[in-house]
Amino acid sequence: MMHIAFFEVEGWEEPLARAAFHDAELSFNKNKIDELALPETNNAEVISIFVNSRLTPAVLAQFPKLKFITTRSTGFDHVDLAECAKRGIRVAYVPGYGDNTVAEFAFGLILNLTRKMYRAIDQVKEIESFSLHDLRGMDLKGKTIGIVGTGRIGKEMVKIAKGFGMNVVAYDPFPNEAYAKEMRYRYLPLEELLKTSDIISIHTPYTRETHHLLNCENIKLIKKGAYLVNTARGGIVETDALIAALADGTLAGLGVDVLEEEGPTKDEMQFFRSGNAHVEELRTMLENHMLMKMPNVLITPHNAFNSQEALERIFNTTVENIKGFASGKPVNLVPQ
Repeated sequence: MMHIAFFEVEGWEEPLARAAFHDAELSFNKNKIDELALPETNNAEVISIFVNSRLTPAVLAQFPKLKFITTRSTGFDHVDLAECAKRGIRVAYVPGYGDNTVAEFAFGLILNLTRKMYRAIDQVKEIESFSLHDLRGMDLKGKTIGIVGTGRIGKEMVKIAKGFGMNVVAYDPFPNEAYAKEMRYRYLPLEELLKTSDIISIHTPYTRETHHLLNCENIKLIKKGAYLVNTARGGIVETDALIAALADGTLAGLGVDVLEEEGPTKDEMQFFRSGNAHVEELRTMLENHMLMKMPNVLITPHNAFNSQEALERIFNTTVENIKGFASGKPVNLVPQ
């Protein structure tokens, strides 16, 4: 009987999983997995995790029977793929679950930034003031939005932006010219997009090639007074660059659902106990705290995916991934 272990689960998934895998041994754990949070039982052949787990070589070594990992996310940078390949462990992911979900959230950040909604709400709640001082925003209609990455989520961003009457430009190393023609937007080199956009929204996967895609050098090209939103992965944008661009007014505002060194920032005490802290990681964590304190920065806790509909789609795809592996016909595999 195959042992399947689910981690970082909330509770509502358990009866659904038991119905889907009635002929397997199942275990459920609400906690994440990392080097300081290893489960008591480690005989699982299949594990299902979420983005807060960190499957390093040391963690993978604790699962001698492990054959298959399915992460309930589109990103998979929290899994050491090279180590999995060495151990013959297949890895699957959820390629699309919240295309509209994440795009809607990104536009929520855009509206909050450009119309100063959070500041206005906070002012009324905290000091019961109805003053309009320093609450003037800007219209989206007629503005240019630069969408970096036109995959599933990026395409949803195009649709929403068009609904607001915005001009759309995009950057993607693999441009979808047919979709661009249909939706009437155009592709630009990244440098040109930065120069011409009033709002920039990041929707590209995080890979070696996209690490610090936006960095201390090219962030200087951004049109002064633009807004930046990142709901993709923190490492796509260099944190040093954000601090500098906000300080000199290049960016009028920043909205992020992801941070560089997001894991350590979320659980700093555990990170320091690990004894693996490096100077660059500590620097980025300090800068994250600086961002949190800035009045023109909105940071949310990696929440863009978090709608009931998206979670149900994630779970259904996870079931498909596990059943595919069990039947010898795996689906949604991460290239290794």
